[in-house]
Amino acid sequence: MLTITNAKIIMPDHILEPGAVSIADGRIVNISDRPSMSRVSGEQLDAEGLYLAPGFIDIHVHGGGGADFMDSTVEAFLQVAETHIQYGTTAMLPTTLTSSTSDLIALFSTYEEAMRINDRGARFLGLHLEGPYFAMNQRGAQDPRYIRAPDPQEYEPILAQYHQLIARWSAAPELPGALEFGQKVRMYGILLALAHTDAIYEEILPAVDSGYRLATHLYSGMSGMTRRNAYRYAGTIESCLLLDAIDVEIIADGVHLPEPFLKLIHKVKGTSKTILITDAMRAAGMPAGDSILGSLKNGIEVIVEDGVAKLPDRSSFAGSVATADRLIRTMINQGGVSLVEAVQMMTVNPARVLGRDHEIGSIAVGKIADLVLFDENIQIQSAFVSGEIRYQR
Repeated sequence: MLTITNAKIIMPDHILEPGAVSIADGRIVNISDRPSMSRVSGEQLDAEGLYLAPGFIDIHVHGGGGADFMDSTVEAFLQVAETHIQYGTTAMLPTTLTSSTSDLIALFSTYEEAMRINDRGARFLGLHLEGPYFAMNQRGAQDPRYIRAPDPQEYEPILAQYHQLIARWSAAPELPGALEFGQKVRMYGILLALAHTDAIYEEILPAVDSGYRLATHLYSGMSGMTRRNAYRYAGTIESCLLLDAIDVEIIADGVHLPEPFLKLIHKVKGTSKTILITDAMRAAGMPAGDSILGSLKNGIEVIVEDGVAKLPDRSSFAGSVATADRLIRTMINQGGVSLVEAVQMMTVNPARVLGRDHEIGSIAVGKIADLVLFDENIQIQSAFVSGEIRYQR
């Protein structure tokens, strides 16, 4: 048994200070309000007053440390996992980009092998398929060659054979066949998100009924208020802010969404309906300079500066280089939320939308011991996966 003592324990709605957490067989077995537990058997780790939080859960991440999941190699998967655990992410959804069906099928096999041997980085909770069913006008950096409407002859075999590997699928709900696609995805218990979409309010409502319950990177790749024949229509952004049935994820790096947007989103959606994501590409955790968005084989050249990836002509952002610790700091310093609230957006909330909150996402007896220790500046000192130290600063 391992007991972490003298910690400021971040619970879902308060900080237990000082406190101690005991771990056995990869799970939390005891939480105490005593700073030390001299009578407890086994190893003890003195946190020396550091914060102890649930491990951060990133449900939308493409890469880091010079690797991207679309490289489709086991080494790339492991490199991303080992990079992000240094910044507090103990669990993640490896996220794809729009691609050919054959490339997607190949990636499933790569993911299975990487998941089997990953014993050093953040755990994998299942794949997030971002695309290829998107609105062309909202494609962003997605490859237009592969953007298409949902085709049951394509997605039904994928779901039948690989549903156990897929945790989430993002699509544009206004496309022909998208509602039927959504219903099929939800039949397998997969989280369904709306993304890269031109949908208006009247199209979002039936999408919610079909199972679309999460907004992918709110404000990015989605419509705002629009006019049709002189009449105003609420776009995807306004609809997602308005509808309580929709959770929203945000790239809280302070660049994709500067301070007024972070405050607005939190004011409208509240802490419990907001999820922090990195949406990080391969340059996360790397020095500024030239990089590649997407796979090394057919990605696009970008330049990283000012804490974000940009197209070489600097006409547009081209990807996030955020890490989880940066998201927490930004939401506190610019979003105006408390430490407890910011941590909830990176732990409790993503665990809930994934249907995994019974085992991860908070510090509670019986839950898996995915934990992080950090200081007042959210500098990660240690990260644990199933009670095992996988990162030590």
